Amino acid sequence: MLSHDPIFSVKDKTAVITGASSGLGVTFAQVLAERGANVVLSARRVENLNRLKESLDSENFSSMVAQCDVTESAQVANMFTKAEEKFGRVDILVNNAGQIAEAGSVPENITDAMFEQTVKVNLIGLWYCCKEAGRRMLSDGRGGSIINLSSVAGLNGMRGMPAAYQATKGAVTNLTKSLAANWADRGVRVNAIAPGWFPSEMTGPWVKKGMFLDHLSANSPMGRIGKPEELAGALLLLASDASSFINGEIISVDGGINASTGLPFFTEEMFNVMEKAVPGDLAKRVTPPEKC
Repeated sequence: MLSHDPIFSVKDKTAVITGASSGLGVTFAQVLAERGANVVLSARRVENLNRLKESLDSENFSSMVAQCDVTESAQVANMFTKAEEKFGRVDILVNNAGQIAEAGSVPENITDAMFEQTVKVNLIGLWYCCKEAGRRMLSDGRGGSIINLSSVAGLNGMRGMPAAYQATKGAVTNLTKSLAANWADRGVRVNAIAPGWFPSEMTGPWVKKGMFLDHLSANSPMGRIGKPEELAGALLLLASDASSFINGEIISVDGGINASTGLPFFTEEMFNVMEKAVPGDLAKRVTPPEKC
């Protein structure tokens, strides 16, 4: 009988992490690298990727940078080609790239550009990565593990949560199940992690503010938001052979929010704060909301 360590090992496996330039993507890359995986750091902001690689290099971890905009299918294919040239094959994909382009906008104020951009990154970009990884994992018969990032916001319809974000994360949940069903008999596992509230670049402009932190903590069964490192267990489970018979599952890492009442309703005051807190990088890519 195997001991626990080999079961959860990712040593010498190669993992592509999208959205690795900030937030949870950095945590995912660090967790996998620390446990012996070759990590392929992917995002648009190459300067951030280079800083992360320097940090990993200082610990003698194995990594490479592969700049990529996941909304461009040719760039996605090139990313995987570069990873294979460096490390031989890709065993793990962590589909982490995502955004909340409409921030706090109520549905009637979301512009078409905002909705389309959210779909483009959160769903179409994720699909490009799934398709490319799956095709390559299937081609040599050795399979692999695809880990999509959904959200507890995509498990139920919630009043006061960004509608386009919820829609795309709900789609990710069902795409995960569809791909798992289609590829299971050929050794490719497709699962998803559905985080609750965690501090990250995407949520940072509001989630750490006293008003939000108090509200979210008071409505969480565990009385607090999550710490990024608390996603490591689910990540390692799905990336390793410990999940060899787990396929098409959505693992909520949310402190019990989804098991109780779901994500808490946001007040109008909180909505206004969110609406003004769109990260500048996203603001350049979408049209600001127009009041109806």
